[in-house]
Amino acid sequence: MSTQDAVESLRRLGLSKYEAGVFVALQQLGSGTAEAISDTSDVPRSQVYGAADDLAERGLVEVTQSTPKEYRPVSLTAAREQLTARIERERERAFENLDALQDEAAHDRRVQGVSTVRGRQPIDERIIALLETARDSAVFVAPAGSSLSPDIAASLRERATTGVNVVLVTAEPALGDRFDADPVHVIVMGEDNPADFAGRALMVDEATVLLAVARTEGGTEEEALWTAESSIGRILAQFMQSGMESGRQRQTDESSA
Repeated sequence: MSTQDAVESLRRLGLSKYEAGVFVALQQLGSGTAEAISDTSDVPRSQVYGAADDLAERGLVEVTQSTPKEYRPVSLTAAREQLTARIERERERAFENLDALQDEAAHDRRVQGVSTVRGRQPIDERIIALLETARDSAVFVAPAGSSLSPDIAASLRERATTGVNVVLVTAEPALGDRFDADPVHVIVMGEDNPADFAGRALMVDEATVLLAVARTEGGTEEEALWTAESSIGRILAQFMQSGMESGRQRQTDESSA
């Protein structure tokens, strides 16, 4: 690797051009004065002092208080740890800021449109994200055991333990056993009720709805539409409520017949 390559690599790790040039020069010198560093690098002598002091602030350079002042780089192991920690801090700060902006935007507006998502894993992640917004109620329709991933099951349990009224609607009685010890209410309906089992569905607080259907036989590919806190969501939620009530009434009528 050339000196320039090393400088550019350090710049990608967050160092300025002059900081990277000084640090690379010190690797070649072992230690040196501003004059020696400038002679070994493309950094003007007048810029070496500031860059070296900044590197010292970062914990990448030691300063010897002599006349003239000398600079010595820390070990590459220490430098790697310092830069890695800095990148990690910046990464966390960036995503904390993005998360705050996202929350602020969600607070300031109500999503009126309908979004689509494809693929089993992305749909599972969207279901979990929507469940996390539940304040009062959440209804998840899972026709079969394969419709309910461990992560979604965990999210249903978590919301239920916070006081949210969580209902799982399914055609598979065995799913109820998975929630025996949890405050999740399980409703088992007959598989012959087409209104309830066209695919997976989620309703949150009667205004957020996700509907998912299999695009291929066996459900290996799935497509979903969802809308959050919108008038469209409230309309779809009413259809879901009506379908569940119809299914429960039909089940009651058959039991009493």
